[in-house]
Amino acid sequence: MRISDAFQRTLQRVQEIEAHMRDLRGGSAQLSQSDTAFVAPIGFPVGGTPPPGMQIQPQVRAWEPLVAPIAARYNLDTELVLRVIEAESGGDPHAVSPKGAMGLMQLMPDTARALGVSDPFDPVQNIEGGVRYLSHLIQRFGDVRLALAAYNAGPTNVQRYAGVPPFPETQRYLKKIIG
Repeated sequence: MRISDAFQRTLQRVQEIEAHMRDLRGGSAQLSQSDTAFVAPIGFPVGGTPPPGMQIQPQVRAWEPLVAPIAARYNLDTELVLRVIEAESGGDPHAVSPKGAMGLMQLMPDTARALGVSDPFDPVQNIEGGVRYLSHLIQRFGDVRLALAAYNAGPTNVQRYAGVPPFPETQRYLKKIIG
């Protein structure tokens, strides 16, 4: 599955703006080490056990065979993606939120289109699009917690508050996924 041309142009524009902002701050045209540092995926140690109350529900765990290869392709931890699915839809591929988000990873219609997802209720397309978007947010914000906050509340709100927005829903969302 390929990223739509519109989304690709948006990513390119974001990179141009970030480079311009670095220049305005007196940074060199070269990326600093912190700009290029690898953000390790979060999760539990291999063979580790999640803390009590953090076990993934069986109806969500059932999606693991589909999630694992997609998460690996984007260097994300399978457990993280499963937790996002659990928080977003409870594992229901037909879930629709009151705001119109759809499918397992609750993609908004415009986001789904930008990601090239033609059927947000198709689990493969939805997970592929959601994981690609989450990966993009991790790269953009350089922090898993901020990326998850942006996935929930929108990147604009993370920028506006220069961190995790103070919305109770977003606070609960983060607690549900990363404790």
